[in-house]
Amino acid sequence: MPALEYRALTCCPRAFPTADSSVIYLILFLGLLSWMSYMSSRVLMSLYAIESGASAAAIGLLIALYGLGPLLLSVYAGKVSDRYGSYWPIVLGSAGIALGLVIPYFVAGIEVLYLSALVMGVALVFLNIALQHLVASFGGAEERTRNVSLQSLAIALGGLIGPLLVGVSIDHRGHVPTFLYLALIVAVSCAAWVVCRRVIPHSQRAARPKEGGGVRELLAQPDLRRVILISGLVVAGIDLYTFYMPIYGHSIGLSATMIGVVLGALAAATFVVRTLLPMLVRRWGEDPVMTVSVLLAGMTFLLFPFVQNVGGLLLLSFALGLGLGIGQPLSVIMTYNRSPQGRAGEALGLRFSVVNLTHMVIPLAFGSVGSAFGAASVFLANSVLMLIGSYAHHRGAVRRTNE
Repeated sequence: MPALEYRALTCCPRAFPTADSSVIYLILFLGLLSWMSYMSSRVLMSLYAIESGASAAAIGLLIALYGLGPLLLSVYAGKVSDRYGSYWPIVLGSAGIALGLVIPYFVAGIEVLYLSALVMGVALVFLNIALQHLVASFGGAEERTRNVSLQSLAIALGGLIGPLLVGVSIDHRGHVPTFLYLALIVAVSCAAWVVCRRVIPHSQRAARPKEGGGVRELLAQPDLRRVILISGLVVAGIDLYTFYMPIYGHSIGLSATMIGVVLGALAAATFVVRTLLPMLVRRWGEDPVMTVSVLLAGMTFLLFPFVQNVGGLLLLSFALGLGLGIGQPLSVIMTYNRSPQGRAGEALGLRFSVVNLTHMVIPLAFGSVGSAFGAASVFLANSVLMLIGSYAHHRGAVRRTNE
């Protein structure tokens, strides 16, 4: 089969003309409302499950169900974005997240949390891939990097604000009302997408590419395959920290508010480091920046089990944010740039599918580890994975350079 023709880094056949900055910021603000609520729901569900007496293994299953829909539907969602545009996936995805959040408000029980996680995971995959595709479609390579960086900053801001607000809300209003508050935030975002439909341009239906051998053909490209695999590792690290830091914090006596503050430190560092992403990539290149960021994350995870005071946890959480904060936006940019022409959404969907395979497999495995040896053991095992991943990515980049 002929080699795939990759999109040039300086152009994009389906890119929109440069969009007015106010339109970009409107898109990012509406996305922020959904991302903030979705990410906060994971902290809320973890703490609610603990309060309900769930084991670490049960929480691991809860985490895994967040990733089931994206695992099965990500590539399909990418094809939908390529073929039919971004509007309906964004609107219906926002509505689905709101639905998943409101379910535990009306029905109690750990089983309902499983259903809620499943619904939100399915909704997120269509929303997230459509938003990534839409934001990356504006302008050429330089504008694409800027826009994706801004999008990553919006996500980081959501991660900074959301857990803190959730912690305060739990302490003052309780777990169940907090589900309703988050659902209302997403409902506002969904309504705004409908109201602003004529203001925001959306990616339109595209012709089916002439060549397309499916997932195998995409994974046959070494550069694309390496980026997709390392992105799964990075997101797995973030997810495990988001879910197991509350367990660890609860075990050492931290309040929900302080747990939210510690998690917010990671988001704050993520926000800081993502502002530097364009400069770092310009100076050192994509692969070295990715390698060093994963290495820093692995070294930081190694220290967590030995720290039990709030000050130390804040410092480690901030350092971890510096390491993991770059991985997500950089992997999106690298996936989009290295995707076959006309199949950017499909490639982004494949990336998201691999990411959510880690959502499924790693939390289940680490849930068993956490149940047997405690939450601290999860940090140590994750450190090993990060260090191995950093080395493997570095070796792959070196081989590419020498070819």
